[in-house]
Amino acid sequence: MEAISGLAVGFLTGVLSGFGVGGGTLLLLWLTMAQHMDQLRAGGLNLVYFICCAGPALWGHIKNGLVEGRAVFWCGVGGVPACVAASLLAGGLDASLLRRLFGAFILVIGVRELFCKKEEEPEQDKEKAGR
Repeated sequence: MEAISGLAVGFLTGVLSGFGVGGGTLLLLWLTMAQHMDQLRAGGLNLVYFICCAGPALWGHIKNGLVEGRAVFWCGVGGVPACVAASLLAGGLDASLLRRLFGAFILVIGVRELFCKKEEEPEQDKEKAGR
């Protein structure tokens, strides 16, 4: 039964990752809450999962004209060093603190999604997305 639930969660989070919704976040929640995995191990597994899902999702987004090269460059320039620093920091943090920080982050994002007004997309972006 555990293999079936793992397969179902993998499928669901893969679909969500392909849509760009953040399936990895849901995978982290499932690993820590349902599988009782510690936060650092779940984060590592999530990164391996992301490597497998990122290629196909990126290909689809590039094909649909939804990737801006300049943004990718600047996100990489800032993101790669920040990622290295954060992974070193996370390795030295108490797992319960890391779990609380992650929970607070998810809560802030959830509240923002529920209560903050969405800005309308410019017509140009809607046409690129094929809407």
